[in-house]
Amino acid sequence: MNLSLIVPEIAIAVLAFLVLLLGTVAPSRERRSLGVFAVVGLMLVIALAGLQFFKMQPFLGGVYLVDGYSAFFKVVFLLSALLVCLTVSSYDRPLAGQRGEFYVLMLFATLGMMIMVSAGEMITLYVGLELTTISFYVLTANLAGEDARSSEAGLKYLVLGAISSAILLYGLSLLYGATGTTMIKEITGVENTSPVFWLGVLFVLAGLSFKVAAVPFHMWAPDIYEGAPTPVTAFLAVASKAAGFAVLVRLLLNNTGVLFSHLVLIIAALAAITMVFGNLVAIPQTNIKRMLAYSSIAQAGYLLVGLVAANQMGIKGILFYSAAYLFANVGAFAVAIAFSHYTESDEIADYSGLSRRSPFLAATMLICLLSLAGLPPLAGFAGKFYLFMAVIDQGYLWLAIVGMVMSMISVYYYLSVARVMFIGEVRDYQPVKINGPTRAALFICLIGTLLIGCYPETLSRIANLASVMIF
Repeated sequence: MNLSLIVPEIAIAVLAFLVLLLGTVAPSRERRSLGVFAVVGLMLVIALAGLQFFKMQPFLGGVYLVDGYSAFFKVVFLLSALLVCLTVSSYDRPLAGQRGEFYVLMLFATLGMMIMVSAGEMITLYVGLELTTISFYVLTANLAGEDARSSEAGLKYLVLGAISSAILLYGLSLLYGATGTTMIKEITGVENTSPVFWLGVLFVLAGLSFKVAAVPFHMWAPDIYEGAPTPVTAFLAVASKAAGFAVLVRLLLNNTGVLFSHLVLIIAALAAITMVFGNLVAIPQTNIKRMLAYSSIAQAGYLLVGLVAANQMGIKGILFYSAAYLFANVGAFAVAIAFSHYTESDEIADYSGLSRRSPFLAATMLICLLSLAGLPPLAGFAGKFYLFMAVIDQGYLWLAIVGMVMSMISVYYYLSVARVMFIGEVRDYQPVKINGPTRAALFICLIGTLLIGCYPETLSRIANLASVMIF
């Protein structure tokens, strides 16, 4: 047994336990340094995960898969956790305990997603999924705080998440009963299948659609995104969604793609409905977190477009867009965290005149929102280009047209926020100060969005190498 293949997972687990231990024994005045310890540890784990990119070797007989595809997503998860940990310093409300429990839960959620993306077997997949979701239940409820909205969001997430997990588990059990195996590669290669098998497939697809907030399984996202602490919302919107799509690709396109060929029209319909619903309902929103929640639903639709393509270019588009979405979405939420620290408000109207109070925050928010809209020369444009070209190449021109029209519509509500920030009346001339860690996270998101948009070739090659390993 070659344990070197799971060094990143071992490292993140050890880091989580160390943070938990230090939070227990450290004096109260020293506990703020736990965030620094977690950030440094995450940097080291990112380096370890990156070293696995060129490996392609099964672990424990294929139960756990180590390859460039999983390494790419692991870096996305870890980088999301790193950026969110940097922004936490600007969040002025208690977060899941005073002994470092927030960082511990973040790390365990990241570990669960790393297990999900490398799972080559259904039980391993479900264990990783539950480790992730249980951590998010506690993070969303924010048990240390007294915010009723967070408690309500946590309860809703627990109930709806438990239902979706039960649906997914039932689907996995049906697949096992129909095929006699829990190995994903063997299940996806089955050609002569029974009605029980296809019922299991539909249950699994429904369960995972809930995780990525695809319509009509999106009902949890707006309320939970709005009610959860903003750093948790940022992490949930980026990393959890990427993990869901990583698993969908592994399940549906692994091996020969026989399983996917019978589901392509269903997934195409899900993609179209999700893009249309997410963008149209985002228009009237007045709360920045709720608007970004519906925007996140729309982004799930764009990623489903890459799944419909079912080829190497489509998977490359999913990988590329996941990285681009990471920087843009975390950047937007980081601005919301820094702004609410002073105003205690997430209402878009309160962003009026932000460009005069903090030009850096306003500029960062503008660039991140325009990237989410897919305008050139930003990262989101390159990501949508790859996704739409992939699906057009497979003959789904209508789906690409729906995506492009919805992208143009999204510009309206994104620029509505920009109009408030740059043209709106200044209500308070007090400057919005940004601390060092949050400023660092904003710079990383800003530079990542601009560099990927202006010079997409490097990330495109990395995503292309990772996508090859699925087929």
